[in-house]
Amino acid sequence: MFHRQLMKLHCKTVAWTTIALLFSVLSDAVGAQPQSDHFVPSRPETLSWGWFPIDKPPILTVTSGDTVFVDTLSHAGSTQRAHPVESLGELGVEASEILQDVIDFWDSRDGRPREGRSGHVITGPIAIAGAEPGDTLEVQVLDLTTRAAYGINNTGPTSGVFARNYPGTRPSDPQRDIENARHLYRTVTVDGREMALFSDDIRVPLAPFMGIMAVAPDPVLGQPGVEVPGVQASRPPGAFGGNLDIKDLTVGSTLYLPIFHAGALFYVGDPHAAQGDGEVSGTAIEQSLSGRFRLVLRKDMPLSMPRIETDAHYILMGIDLDLDRALQQAVDEVVSFLVEEKGLTPTKAVSLASIAVDFQVAEAVDLTQLVTGKIPKSIFR
Repeated sequence: MFHRQLMKLHCKTVAWTTIALLFSVLSDAVGAQPQSDHFVPSRPETLSWGWFPIDKPPILTVTSGDTVFVDTLSHAGSTQRAHPVESLGELGVEASEILQDVIDFWDSRDGRPREGRSGHVITGPIAIAGAEPGDTLEVQVLDLTTRAAYGINNTGPTSGVFARNYPGTRPSDPQRDIENARHLYRTVTVDGREMALFSDDIRVPLAPFMGIMAVAPDPVLGQPGVEVPGVQASRPPGAFGGNLDIKDLTVGSTLYLPIFHAGALFYVGDPHAAQGDGEVSGTAIEQSLSGRFRLVLRKDMPLSMPRIETDAHYILMGIDLDLDRALQQAVDEVVSFLVEEKGLTPTKAVSLASIAVDFQVAEAVDLTQLVTGKIPKSIFR
């Protein structure tokens, strides 16, 4: 009875906050999600394809400190030209295994603009009451769960770091013996731990994270991913966050994002089940996830770049079209953190960065290059 009433409401032009609340009640009733203050489903109305709209009305407005349970969809299986049943069926996926959300989003594709956009499916935006430009959004990652029992990874001789336009690629480079292929990996639980069945002899532990967490950007024509005025494509990350693809953003981590618009307008998507640093083929295990987040408005923490905190590390980052420049920026961010938060002089901060901080290529396949500087908390008394 409740479900039928909900569908009637869905057909009317009611506020999405009301729909989210009703979905939350329904999900709590059947035990489909951890207890949260709000629920956002991955429905055509709550999704954007390949960009971060800055003027889309919020699908939900929350108070600082609220928890939000959000469903996200992988672009793998939901954005290709062929219907999901046909496309995923070629990989051995039964129609009954495909999320209805995937089919409903695919059915809505033709009405969505594509110029200047990328391929990710993104849920949002969620507004935070009282957020203003210059504030910071604190995103605590509380839970991440898989929504399907499979994920997809793509390979190709000219994809990822082998792309013809990839920095460092030369015309004289030999053709690589790599096939254009979609690899479907089944995921199972073994001894309480989710694993991807890579082969008979190889199992990859899942470490789910959201490849994209962002606030609404301030797109400037000519910046990476901004080819159309007002349209920030989802492929390159930036100061607003976005397609960071940092695998450390698992459960228990916290992401801090500088805010550029009133309400912050939080977006999340590009769900990954497992990924190595670099994401060298251009994709991870692309697998639909649900996430539970606590969104906290910080007016005491002005930032110009995103940063991350885990139980073990403070993580700063550099983002640039040039990998060397991204590394320099990451070092600058680490030095600034050590000066501002730990009271070091810039000279001593550079010394500590060189002897105790790990700088890693988090991802190198999304136009801009992203380098993380991981400061171990264990070195501080």
